[in-house]
Amino acid sequence: MIDFDLERMLYCIPADEHKPEDLKDILRKHPEVKFVSLVGIDLDGRDTDEKIPVKAFLKDIDNLLKNGVQTDGSSVVLPGIADINNAKVDIIPDTSVNWYVDHNLKHVDIKTGLPVGTLRIPSFLLHNDVSEVGSRVILRDAVKVFKEEIMKTLRENPYVFDNLEISSYEEIEDIILTSATELEFWVKTPDDQSDKEQLSTSQILKEQYWKRTVGPVRTALEKSLIILDNYGFEVEMGHKEVGGVKAKLGNSGHYDHVMEQLEVDWKYADALQAADNENHIKYVIRDVFRMYGLDVTFMAKPMEGIAGNGKHTHIGVAARTKDGRKVNLFSPKDMEKDYLSPVGFGALMGILKNYEVMNPFISSTNDSLARLKPGFEAPVCIVTSLGHSVENPSRNRTVLVGLVRSPGNPAATRFELRSPNPQSNTYLTIASSYMAMLDGIEAALNGSKTSEDLEKSISKKYGEDDFYLEKYRMYRSEENVFDEYTSDERDKYFGRAPKTVWENVCAFEDQNEKLKVFEKDGVMPMTTLNSYREAVLDTWATELKNRIIPNVMDTLRETVKMHTELDSVDYDVAYWSKIDGLRVELGRDTLSTQCLLTRIVHALANREYEKASELQIEMQEKVETLAALYVTYKKNLF
Repeated sequence: MIDFDLERMLYCIPADEHKPEDLKDILRKHPEVKFVSLVGIDLDGRDTDEKIPVKAFLKDIDNLLKNGVQTDGSSVVLPGIADINNAKVDIIPDTSVNWYVDHNLKHVDIKTGLPVGTLRIPSFLLHNDVSEVGSRVILRDAVKVFKEEIMKTLRENPYVFDNLEISSYEEIEDIILTSATELEFWVKTPDDQSDKEQLSTSQILKEQYWKRTVGPVRTALEKSLIILDNYGFEVEMGHKEVGGVKAKLGNSGHYDHVMEQLEVDWKYADALQAADNENHIKYVIRDVFRMYGLDVTFMAKPMEGIAGNGKHTHIGVAARTKDGRKVNLFSPKDMEKDYLSPVGFGALMGILKNYEVMNPFISSTNDSLARLKPGFEAPVCIVTSLGHSVENPSRNRTVLVGLVRSPGNPAATRFELRSPNPQSNTYLTIASSYMAMLDGIEAALNGSKTSEDLEKSISKKYGEDDFYLEKYRMYRSEENVFDEYTSDERDKYFGRAPKTVWENVCAFEDQNEKLKVFEKDGVMPMTTLNSYREAVLDTWATELKNRIIPNVMDTLRETVKMHTELDSVDYDVAYWSKIDGLRVELGRDTLSTQCLLTRIVHALANREYEKASELQIEMQEKVETLAALYVTYKKNLF
């Protein structure tokens, strides 16, 4: 297991120790670090990884830190940018953030007795020596533009300081953008098949939520938290989530049939550093749990009908004053009078108004949209909650974005975006959030709106005009939106939630005016937006054809007749007739008709994506009906 001297291991090289002479000294003191890897993040959120021997890195350190290493367009997802005949891409180290060591826990260095390490250096992607591209570039530029534009907006609208703990623009030295994520994941023993009914029952009864962990799950979780703290992530907690069942102690004395959902939280950081941190934390968690014989999945919806994995993303904005204070720009001067400052209200309204074009960056896969369905506290409605009163902070878990505030702690005010999942591209999630917030802040402040004005705006009724928000929409609910409104009412008031990746990406065309929010000052030029759209659709189509449809076929083949004529009643016969009819409709062609799965494959081959999307929805509904019928059918058999 993990029995190394954790205190001797190198975990992090902070941003202020990236000079060549410092790096040489650090790496020579840690011979267990054998490799260096430059980590670029493409538009799909995938990171590059290569093994440069430390000896080679140190020999050419000045050149590598300045010019990086070269890859090509086939190694990264940048369609329409790095094409096969225009594929030169360089990976350039970012010296402004922390660098982390990735430890191979199963490969021990004989001389040091420590796991072999790879120093992973977060990097930018450079296309054709000219254009910086990729997710890290977009987030870096979004942060830069946000800071510049909000400083300009604050300077031009001095009235706003009447409701901030800062007297004037001249007091501000810098704008600080902070983010943090809450990472949920499922762990299980390999090859164990889930009992969905048992999992569902346990979830409804909340038998696992915040329960004490036991056995290998407990050990792996504790080891993970200890190691993550050594990296300097300042872990706040790890605990059981709502999903899972109690593990069983086998005859061998080991726990088996492990199927549990966990969550790990850590301290916020600057926006770019926060995204880098999460990227590395997922690797650490996966590696540690594997050492204890447990698989980890960060899928958004590993099992249909069971709680999915979320990654609530917290977003804040503060100002650092020239006298060293840190002032939350979302918090009003009087926390007992207003929910938010004009800056805070504007930021929240910016997310809500522009979320349709943010959503493709957040929920870009089949898996992510499988999680976002009514119920399970899934944030499918573009709506917020402020609280029933200023003294009573909101804890409404059915909204898309929640206001987190404590009347006695102005520094804690922030927004919790509840739609991301562990496989959401955090770089683009945060970047699109800040660009949307900037749009709302500029509209609110340039319109000289007070906190009172903006609370009325965000609380507007359907059909009421507003200076910024759309007339035929509602944006605030203090009630459970799944209980308070019917499905039709939710679609009417808050907008219809996309059911497929195609429907989600169509927002780029249906609401193309809102894309200007992301194009501002070149943060996401149209070439980047088109490249991202193409990448998402290619992934969707490929996964639908080569993974989802074969999985459905496997399900159809496993859905077999279990009764005999001698041991059955009319109930069994009737149910099996319905089940078999659905099986044929879904997966069996005849000479005269094509089944649903075949029609989806043909639509994808012809790039008839709208048709494929409609058929995918029909397939999902029929598969859910089939599963429910089969459960009922089996329960009646002796």
